[in-house]
Amino acid sequence: MDSIRREAAKSHRRALRRRLPDGLIVLCAAPEALRNGDVSHPYRQGSDFLWLTGVEAPGYALVLDPRRGEEILFVPKLTQRHAVWLGHIPDLRESRAAFGVRDVRPIDTLPAVLRQRGRGQAAAFADALSSRLLRRANPKTRIDRAALRDALDELRVVKDAAEIALLEKASAATARGHAAAMRAARPGLVEYQVQADLEREFHRAGCTQVGYGSIVAAGRNSAVLHYHQNDARLRAGDLLLIDAGAEYHGYTADVTRTFPVSGRFTKRQRDVYEVVLAAQDRCIARVRAGLPTPELQYEAERVLAEGLRGLRLLRGTVDELVETKAVRILFPHGIGHSLGLDVHDAEGGRKHRLARYRGPGKLRFRARLQEGFVITIEPGVYFIPALLDDPEIRRAQRGRIDFDRAAAYLPMGGVRIEDDVVVRADGPPLNLTRVPKTVAAVEAACRR
Repeated sequence: MDSIRREAAKSHRRALRRRLPDGLIVLCAAPEALRNGDVSHPYRQGSDFLWLTGVEAPGYALVLDPRRGEEILFVPKLTQRHAVWLGHIPDLRESRAAFGVRDVRPIDTLPAVLRQRGRGQAAAFADALSSRLLRRANPKTRIDRAALRDALDELRVVKDAAEIALLEKASAATARGHAAAMRAARPGLVEYQVQADLEREFHRAGCTQVGYGSIVAAGRNSAVLHYHQNDARLRAGDLLLIDAGAEYHGYTADVTRTFPVSGRFTKRQRDVYEVVLAAQDRCIARVRAGLPTPELQYEAERVLAEGLRGLRLLRGTVDELVETKAVRILFPHGIGHSLGLDVHDAEGGRKHRLARYRGPGKLRFRARLQEGFVITIEPGVYFIPALLDDPEIRRAQRGRIDFDRAAAYLPMGGVRIEDDVVVRADGPPLNLTRVPKTVAAVEAACRR
């Protein structure tokens, strides 16, 4: 763990102590998850614990005592069995140096510390794991899990310089993977074979895990928003939608690109692609500190409605298509979300959450973008049989959606373009994503 990350974790702990000054704060590392037999899934630390400590291994715990201004990190006790089968755990001295916490103790001393420090505390703030330990140590202590969750959600939504640097590393590895996938894809391959090229580049760039299950969806599969099978064969003329992000020390990128398996867009594919790209460009250009978050959703829906009118897939005025939600039959998800230690990261509760636009005068949240927010911008257009063939939707949107014309687009599946941007105090956002995006650039990347 480098000094920058150590200092960032120390700053995060200090901020949490200030946010919750009136009680003991206790968190435990995420447990290992059994895969089958005696084999565990690859370990991933809980995001809150990682944000506060930088520890990426199981078996640790953290106690913060705001009234005393103290921090105690509890480390796993090394056993002979662990050393033989799983290797070295840092001892107390190594842990102090690695994680920047001066008071480091063996994990078996945690119950005694909870009993001692819990006396006289009006409340304790704990996660799910540590709540059980606290109840055993001090049965009468009032435990407030919701306050801890709210505090961490509010604090984690704004990223500091160290976190943005980690996201830049994840984004750079992700860009390499997407570029490799564009080069590798060709008719006859199976989706998971392209996934192998994609994720190999993540590993080669120093990212040992993906931030979420990679979506590699060809043809009609690209209209399944969270497609995960990745086992269909690529065909000439297909579009291939890849939604994937590398994870670097817990921080994940989240990038989507859609490109032609054969290397060139058909006219119909290009037309839809350029409508989606226009919506994304417009939304990224609007990202500024102080912007009400629902405005991005509203902007995306208006640009998509206008473009789809031009393709004669939608009919009516832009205002009508947005108000009646006709455009949402072809764009059924939100424009973006917060990004960080989780792919759908902390969003600051109701105060900051990216919200759906609900029509003039109906902005349910008054949240505004702030400097240090990292968000995705991901418009899309999808031809989804379950929606386009739904009798209720067909009745409600008759005259606004040309269902017969849309049926001709069903083999295309869907188009999504997604980048990760950092909100800055002044001026345009920092786009972390460096993956070909214009039609010309995508086709050139495929040819390479």
